[in-house]
Amino acid sequence: MDARDTDLKKELDATLQARRDLGEEYESALVDSFLEKVDQRIDGAVERRVRRQLAEQQLATARDSRAPQATDSWGERFGFGIVSLVLAVPLSGIGGGVAGLSGLLVAWAGIVGVNVVQAARTRPHLFRRRRPSQDDGWED
Repeated sequence: MDARDTDLKKELDATLQARRDLGEEYESALVDSFLEKVDQRIDGAVERRVRRQLAEQQLATARDSRAPQATDSWGERFGFGIVSLVLAVPLSGIGGGVAGLSGLLVAWAGIVGVNVVQAARTRPHLFRRRRPSQDDGWED
């Protein structure tokens, strides 16, 4: 029994004692008063439960809206890879022709960077560190 149940039991005991003291003519009023208190208690419990569930739903909705929406389809990845390779040829030629080896390295660093960003967007789990668990034998 928690504190609210004890309070309700005390209310019932007080109502029964008042009924004994006042007699049967006040029985209806006493029962109505007690039932009103029970109704208020139930309404309060329901209201708290609804507010808690609403807050949990709002929190879940907020978490979902912040999570990146990955559109990880095979066609998108394949198309992005093809476009990257097609653009790599002229970019390599321009970078190598204008600035030599350093221009070629900058062009390929850009190509790799764009592909890494694309991979992180479509599959964010690839770049998260694995946390060692207690039972997998990893030591800190």
